[in-house]
Amino acid sequence: MNENDAFTEMDPLTIKKARRHISQNEGLIFEKSLPGKRGMELPPLDVPSIDPAKTLGEFARHGITDFPEVSEIEVIRHFTRLSTWNYAIDLGMYPLGSCTMKYNPRVNEFVARLEGLATEHPLQPDEVSQGCLRVIHDLQKCLLEITGMDAATLEPVAGAQGELTGLLLIRSYLESKGNPREKVLIPDSAHGTNPASVVIAGYEVQNIKSNERGQIDIAHFREFVTDEVAALMITNPSTLGVYEENIAEIAEILHARGALLYMDGANMNALAGVTRPGDFGVDVMHLNLHKTFSTPHGGGGPGAGPVTVKKILEPFLPVPVVKETNGRFALDYDRPKSIGRVRAYCGNFGVLLRALAYTLAYGPRIRQATEDAVLNANYIRKHLEDLYDLPYNLPSMHEVVFSDARQRKHGVNTMDIAKRLIDYGFHPYTTAFPLIVPGALMIEPTESESKEECDLFIDAMRSIAAEAETNPEIVKTAPHATRVGRLDEVAAARKPILRWRPRQNQDAQKAAASRGEQAPVVPTA
Repeated sequence: MNENDAFTEMDPLTIKKARRHISQNEGLIFEKSLPGKRGMELPPLDVPSIDPAKTLGEFARHGITDFPEVSEIEVIRHFTRLSTWNYAIDLGMYPLGSCTMKYNPRVNEFVARLEGLATEHPLQPDEVSQGCLRVIHDLQKCLLEITGMDAATLEPVAGAQGELTGLLLIRSYLESKGNPREKVLIPDSAHGTNPASVVIAGYEVQNIKSNERGQIDIAHFREFVTDEVAALMITNPSTLGVYEENIAEIAEILHARGALLYMDGANMNALAGVTRPGDFGVDVMHLNLHKTFSTPHGGGGPGAGPVTVKKILEPFLPVPVVKETNGRFALDYDRPKSIGRVRAYCGNFGVLLRALAYTLAYGPRIRQATEDAVLNANYIRKHLEDLYDLPYNLPSMHEVVFSDARQRKHGVNTMDIAKRLIDYGFHPYTTAFPLIVPGALMIEPTESESKEECDLFIDAMRSIAAEAETNPEIVKTAPHATRVGRLDEVAAARKPILRWRPRQNQDAQKAAASRGEQAPVVPTA
């Protein structure tokens, strides 16, 4: 018997109370407020009392009104309960494809908090910043070895900014040759930020369609590569989770016409230690440190999107560049061909430090992390491909992309399956991406996950597939075990509620309490 079965014989009010007790459903702290409650006692005022309106004038009106009055235990329990609502990589598996939600080892955090690294000021002189400069220098050396490139900048603070930086380097290089050209080619299996970066860099986007195998059709591709093309911007492995088999030949075709090859390195978690983009013809690429090198991910930052380049692009790198001379490190600003700064200082140093700790911890064994990530993705694929449609049947790399084609026959789509997965205790996979797969289910377990965790995920997905056939309504109305049910996402996007009326909620709570009921929450219209 599951939780839902246990409630079927209860009256609605009993169910509501029982669910609140089980899930610790938590209202706003304003709803707990009653006049006179105190969490602490202040000593008697020993200075003259003042009238804020007289002292602060109009600024007094900008203070918080209806501030909640609650006891200490209510404050503690409120925020403790809220903290248990967060889903995090420390709690369970994130099967988000494309995002690559790797576990962040605690040693990275320990190193990033070491005194002398965490507290250094970015504007102090080079001679007293040797340790920090060496961190930047050594991380660059590691990334260059892993990518097979010649030079690097660590300034960009996101993958998208790395894309833009790489495209600006290409433009500057081609301008130095007399013609920046007009177009950048992008396959339809690329990451969504690529077209935006191309436009911001001043180029026109020309889309390249994938063939039935999810690959670039070489004969078709040759027709697109003209003297107007500055570069091809390719994600490899692609967002389909497959490797571009003809990547070396693609590079040769571009170079023969004076164009360059940009590689979106977001999926380097499938290549690190196995093959190097520089060796198969890539001229410039960015790396997402949160994806391949285990730095924190999400929340809008901080992030890092270093760019590595071949020698022809080195003169155009952003300033400053870290230089080593006889074991001493310095920041070099004297670079007349540089595209200039793309970020303050040398980027997000704390993130770079974490990436170096991760890379040095693995050393040459980083290949093992890559192979484990590919193994996990293929293990999940093999155990689900009999129940979920696999539109591209090439060997999977670090992620596998299914579609909801079989479940749609029963009225269940990818969003329904993702919502139902929450009831099984897992964060949803990436839904409806890549766009060239209708109803996509994009799953990436990363090397972080054990066989046991992968098996639990597989069991959940197989169970949901069975439910879609025998009881589709339970999937279409999921989630059921959360504090709130299925939300109206369209209404939430079009009419977001951004403010609350705390006093009105307090009054409603008092009235409801007098009737032995739970108070409703009254939003601002």
